[in-house]
Amino acid sequence: MLTKEQIAQRIARELQNGYYVNLGIGIPTLVANYIPEGVEVVLQSENGLLGMGPFPTEDHIDADLINAGKQTITTVAGSSFFDSAMSFGMIRAGKVDLTVLGAMEVSDNGDIANWKIPGKMVKGMGGAMDLVASAKNIIVAMQQVNKAGQSKMLSKCELPITGIGCVKKVVTEFGMYEITPEGFKLTELAPGVTIDEVKKNVAGRLVIAREVKEMTFN
Repeated sequence: MLTKEQIAQRIARELQNGYYVNLGIGIPTLVANYIPEGVEVVLQSENGLLGMGPFPTEDHIDADLINAGKQTITTVAGSSFFDSAMSFGMIRAGKVDLTVLGAMEVSDNGDIANWKIPGKMVKGMGGAMDLVASAKNIIVAMQQVNKAGQSKMLSKCELPITGIGCVKKVVTEFGMYEITPEGFKLTELAPGVTIDEVKKNVAGRLVIAREVKEMTFN
């Protein structure tokens, strides 16, 4: 099955020249390390940055440069800094072409729950509500099963909803899925994973593409 880094690497192939991209907390932040050669995108961080680069090596860490998840980052030539009000203005105005988010649950019609587990204290919902309401394209990067071995791909989200019908694709350790009117559509399999294993770990509606590709990594 795919590692977190491989999930991010596969999602990075979805990036296109000229995209403005917002990366959520968790696995999505790793996408910055795998932008394909020849593809130029601008990574936006909701705490007030355009032009985020890959994670720094130990000798290039600057504690003053952080992303929305408080991880240290690098910047690229031409990057700019601004307040969070302007950052959310960009998001709400639909200027973000692609958003990559983590999730606790995704339903087979594209609903996402990723901000709260009842009974557990959270600092706030963050920017997820704005991102799911305004982004043109949302890809979820997540582990397909939780620590209890239960599927996080459901017919209906059980946790508080972040956005309704907004997710376009999901990439997990098992493979890649598209959200379709018929449910989760398996289009790519992780190396060594079988379709039967996928079926056992999807609790929502599942359809299998006519040609399911096996993911490859250089």
